[in-house]
Amino acid sequence: MSKIFQLAACAEMLWLDKPIEWRAARLTERGLGVGLWNYPDHDLAKLEAVGANYTIMNGYLVGRLADDAGSDALISSARETAQVGKRLGVDRLNLHGTGLGEGGIPEWQHDVVTGPMWIKAKDTLNRICDMAEDEGVVFTLENLNLLDHPGCPFGRTEDVLALVSSIDRPQLRINLDLYHTQIGEGDLLRWCEKCLPWIGEVQVADNPGRFEPGTGEINYLAIAAGLKSMGYTGPVGLEAWAQSDSDAAVDAFVAAFSE
Repeated sequence: MSKIFQLAACAEMLWLDKPIEWRAARLTERGLGVGLWNYPDHDLAKLEAVGANYTIMNGYLVGRLADDAGSDALISSARETAQVGKRLGVDRLNLHGTGLGEGGIPEWQHDVVTGPMWIKAKDTLNRICDMAEDEGVVFTLENLNLLDHPGCPFGRTEDVLALVSSIDRPQLRINLDLYHTQIGEGDLLRWCEKCLPWIGEVQVADNPGRFEPGTGEINYLAIAAGLKSMGYTGPVGLEAWAQSDSDAAVDAFVAAFSE
């Protein structure tokens, strides 16, 4: 097991034939933290009983950053989700520029993000930080590639970095998803370095296919070495499907990010 990074894996994407609490227990047995998606899909009492370290969970159910109605809905939804996060002991609650519908398609699509949208998004995120400070929780803002999530406002790595760094509050960090960065921008290590002061979590999957490290074009051994050389010792989460066997996928992930 890695002595450098805090390793976790998304339970939603592994052992798909097993109940979610079984998956959480399996990851816990393996010494990994557990990532989740939307809490209404699950029995919270069963997840509590596992005693897992829940590292990240979707931090809202509805809403968006850059318009008045969407902002109010996001704040309300995020406040409710924060209570669930505290119940499970979730480390970070994740946000996007807008809610995602079936297949990850953004519910509010904009090919051009205007100046007023930037101003509103910053205001919304500062309100999120105010609430998070009151509740004692931390939110992250995740980058998304625009091939899989067309028209998603503030989806680019550059946009997420610009927002989080300009707000620069401890209640809001970057969820730097390198699978999305690879598709959207590439140049992964330089993006890691640029985002480093504000990273709350690094998420990984190989491309193409969104499978575990070693199945595609990304050299995750080099990424791990680069993160180590930068002094990053924080969370690294596998958010990937298993190409064939889930235990083998976890093995490959751990091997890539262990000394």
